[in-house]
Amino acid sequence: MLVHQEKILCVTCLHDLPLTNLHSNDSKAISNVFYGTVVLEHATALFYYPKQGVVRQLIHQLKYKNQEEISSYIGEWLGFELIESGYYNDIAVIVPVPLHSKRMRSRGYNQVEGFGKEIALSLNAVYNDTTLLRIKNTTTQTVKDRLTRWKNVETIFEVSELKKLEGQHILLVDDVITTGATIKACVKELHKIPNIKISLAVMAYTDQ
Repeated sequence: MLVHQEKILCVTCLHDLPLTNLHSNDSKAISNVFYGTVVLEHATALFYYPKQGVVRQLIHQLKYKNQEEISSYIGEWLGFELIESGYYNDIAVIVPVPLHSKRMRSRGYNQVEGFGKEIALSLNAVYNDTTLLRIKNTTTQTVKDRLTRWKNVETIFEVSELKKLEGQHILLVDDVITTGATIKACVKELHKIPNIKISLAVMAYTDQ
């Protein structure tokens, strides 16, 4: 139960959260997930994503229970930490992993939007949700193995206006990394933009 001045999470839950702190020393733990496939300048997550616990409940509430405010809450938190780290200060553009229009109509919002917008405010960057598009809808990725996930998302994204972000340092944002298939597909598509640099920030990451 929340008490006065507590926001989204109670103090007890906050102390139980598995923070990664990967951005504090520019850890390559997440970048290594994509080693040999795509190049990332920096990559981080605010939380680890264990099979049970507060983080999993948070993400579930955000994606399936209309608790959209959780997205902004996590984005504000991570945005502050990215400023403090100093590794993300040259980010110019925040790009969210997009939803297909059908999924957007069903859910009513992109669960990553508030997250990305708060990080953009923190880093004094531009939030851009029009350049990277999802052109195909897909079934849920939750129970698929790594290879099947990659085949499922390999060609579902498209970049428009290639010159618009030319030469920029982009921060791609998403909710959770599991196999990394969706992120890899997005990064491969974004690399069609000339002279681009790409970093990654997500709410949570499975390190198993």
